[in-house]
Amino acid sequence: MRIDSTVYVPAVTRQAAYLDWLQMFTGLCLISFMYLHALFVASIIFGTGAFNALANFFEDYYLAQVGGPLIVLIFFAHFILAARKIPFRSEQQKKLWFQSKMLAHRDTWMWVVQVVSAMIILIMGAIHMWVVLTDLPITADKSAARIQSGFWLTFYLILLPMVELHVGVGWYRLGVKWGFIKSQARKKVKKFEYYITGFFIFLGLITLIRFLFVKI
Repeated sequence: MRIDSTVYVPAVTRQAAYLDWLQMFTGLCLISFMYLHALFVASIIFGTGAFNALANFFEDYYLAQVGGPLIVLIFFAHFILAARKIPFRSEQQKKLWFQSKMLAHRDTWMWVVQVVSAMIILIMGAIHMWVVLTDLPITADKSAARIQSGFWLTFYLILLPMVELHVGVGWYRLGVKWGFIKSQARKKVKKFEYYITGFFIFLGLITLIRFLFVKI
């Protein structure tokens, strides 16, 4: 039986190292933003007053007007930087899938999950940001109306787990790649990552349910 295990290893250059650092930096920015964003949106659990108070704070200090476009730039910059290592061609994807099954290595499968979720987030995340940033200011009524429309509930039920899986796997793999997570600590950190991801998915579901019952 012949096994095609061909792997293309690009030459290591200073430019590649700089791009890796930029990818890490933009990734950390997005990880921090997504966790804070999840907590901000979850303020609806305490009522529309709490949600609107935070939204008004962002509005008063122009954090939405300035921070929103900045996040959009970081979002697309991160994808472009990460795309250097994403297999786009069908031949590359088949090899990746075959080798992942052959290796049966959990960290390899986590990378596959990260790549797949990234492609979904690129499209759905861009749509979400466009809809929100072109309809400022953010209010509880607007968010509730969007979710109660039906389509957007399904949309967010898909986007939510994709984002949290991508973010959770992202900070874990960054820690491993840059040596912050040592080999002997991987098992414990991985379990912690599962708990964090599970918590934010659960929090997001509770948030969506709460929006369904907001009186518009």
